[in-house]
Amino acid sequence: MLKINDLHVHYGGIHAVKGISLDIPKRSIVTLIGANGAGKSSTVRAIAGLVRPSAGTIRYKEKMELSRTPPEDIVRAGIALSPEGRRIMPHLTVRENLQLGAYIRNDKEGIDKDTQWVFQLFPRLREREWQRGGTLSGGEQQMLAVGRALMSNPDLIMLDEPSLGLAPILVREIFAIIREISALGKTVLLIEQNAFAALNIAHYAYILEVGKVVLEGPGKEILQNPKVKEAYLGG
Repeated sequence: MLKINDLHVHYGGIHAVKGISLDIPKRSIVTLIGANGAGKSSTVRAIAGLVRPSAGTIRYKEKMELSRTPPEDIVRAGIALSPEGRRIMPHLTVRENLQLGAYIRNDKEGIDKDTQWVFQLFPRLREREWQRGGTLSGGEQQMLAVGRALMSNPDLIMLDEPSLGLAPILVREIFAIIREISALGKTVLLIEQNAFAALNIAHYAYILEVGKVVLEGPGKEILQNPKVKEAYLGG
């Protein structure tokens, strides 16, 4: 579904992404693992059109080159991002935040159907439908950020650090929902520092260090790699 070849991203004199190549097959969960500064978020921002790569290609569904495509056209093409830090609208209600996620759509029946689907995935959001986003707990705000991304009805959803700052019980809940999203036919690109949780659900994984891919393979195999255990799993 998405192929990245020799991607480079610079911020002024900082070379954040140094020639990485990724393959994200349709209906898979692919995870990028790495510490802060590894280049994970920069990669996602390049896919979403939020930063312009300095070199390389990002090809979507074989035909569409994303490296020079405006962000709104990337969303219309079927790619959505749930960003690091959630970035919900705190003064809008839960329902209004979800409606923002559907801004590219004009199929009212489909929007209503997907709103109910998001409420099925996240029952707590239904309970807080008319509550302002800023009054939600951190876990509820993360659910809202994922739900908002789903409201554009994407083929590929990118989740940037969905477990960051959450209690372990909420982390398990979020990752169970990621599995469910994948089972319903969505392709998931998961960016995570929680290597254990991500590798347990990922079909394929890439380990990034200082802007480069240093290891890749099926998630369960990477989980058993001694170097990964030592660096990311404390063992």
